[in-house]
Amino acid sequence: MFDINENELSEIELKELLEHIHHGDKEKLNEVIDNMYPIDIAIALENYEDEEILKFYELVNNELMAAIIEQADEDLQIRIINLFSYKNIVNIFSFMSKDDIADILGNLPINLRKELLKLMKTGDTKEIQVLLGYKEDSAGGIMTTEYIALKGDLTTGDALKKIKTIGPKTEVIETIFVINQSKELVGSADLRDILIASEETKLMDIIKDNIITVNPEVDQEEVSKLVSKYDLKVIAVVNRRNNILGIITVDDIIDVIVEEHTEDILHLAGVSKEESVESSLGTSIKKRLPWLFVNLATAFLASFTVGLFEDAIAQVVALAAAMPIVAGMGGNSGTQALSVVIRGIALGDIELKKGWKKVFKEIALGVINGAATGLITGLILYMKYGNPYLGVIIFVAMIGNLVIAGFFGFLIPLVLDKLGVDPALASAIFLTTATDVFGFFLFLGLAKAFLPLLL
Repeated sequence: MFDINENELSEIELKELLEHIHHGDKEKLNEVIDNMYPIDIAIALENYEDEEILKFYELVNNELMAAIIEQADEDLQIRIINLFSYKNIVNIFSFMSKDDIADILGNLPINLRKELLKLMKTGDTKEIQVLLGYKEDSAGGIMTTEYIALKGDLTTGDALKKIKTIGPKTEVIETIFVINQSKELVGSADLRDILIASEETKLMDIIKDNIITVNPEVDQEEVSKLVSKYDLKVIAVVNRRNNILGIITVDDIIDVIVEEHTEDILHLAGVSKEESVESSLGTSIKKRLPWLFVNLATAFLASFTVGLFEDAIAQVVALAAAMPIVAGMGGNSGTQALSVVIRGIALGDIELKKGWKKVFKEIALGVINGAATGLITGLILYMKYGNPYLGVIIFVAMIGNLVIAGFFGFLIPLVLDKLGVDPALASAIFLTTATDVFGFFLFLGLAKAFLPLLL
């Protein structure tokens, strides 16, 4: 275990790197970066001026620069591409995997992308253009074309010779994909099994033929579920003829899981995944304001509901003090159910057709939790205002609102998912509307019905 102050270490590295860059001391600079990960160097470069980045590049080799660019965020990647000459960029690309190059090119203006592709090798260009043809968040968009696929009639001895030749150019060497004479994928073999088998053994005799594959159009989130479910280190991407197009590695899947998790968290708060703390004021306004207008509309709906009972509130001021409690508890309870269901949908554990009956558990939970919290709330309001009927009304209203919250919190995301709408994006708005409107209507409706007992 390391006990390191990350911020302090970052400042020391930043200062030391800058000092060596300004002095053009190649030897000392490389001594420092030899003990650093490319991602840490990329983070440090984000704070540098353009001239300092250019000086840094003059002091390091293309292979290290390729690793840094691969790990850098999108803004720094684009910044570096615009700083360096086309020739230098192509030289750096020669040390990068095709899928990473495609990801970078996909974020560039079309004219710049075309110029870089013209300077690259014809074979590389064709592969990258194929990758660029797939959606960014699809299996084809995140796959790499650098893998090892061997024919099944090869002996393990011959296979090892080919692996030694091809291996340095591939991203994964532990899993060898096996194809037949028609170039159809028929299975995979672990490098371990190839090494321990006799040299005369055919690959077909040691393969696993129940291989999991995906088509290039499959959404990256579905791919991550398969990798998680079957505990895969790599998954093959195949076309309709079962020819292997590429592979998706576990490190790419980790990136997908982080991306999808971040997207869901942001959507729950009504924020776009394209926004970050570095986004401009205009971008943040454009991404957030539309959802605030939607929330404003639902707030007016709740306000209209309260307005129906203005006379009762005017006569019993204690109702105004109790209203935020009812709304707040309903919202919190509904969010609990919402979070559990959205997580279940993300993991593929639940869907509307098979899982809707579980809503009865949420209803029962609402009754129990509502009774527990309602009892405490009722006692406190009774002690504060001296009216036992107010305590009884808040007790009943709390049970009713938490039942409503559990019901809608459970079903809303399932229905939205069934309709093809991202449940993380829209569920919170519908839930807030339901708990506020029904909660206020129930509480204030009971209060109005028993108004003489409250006066």
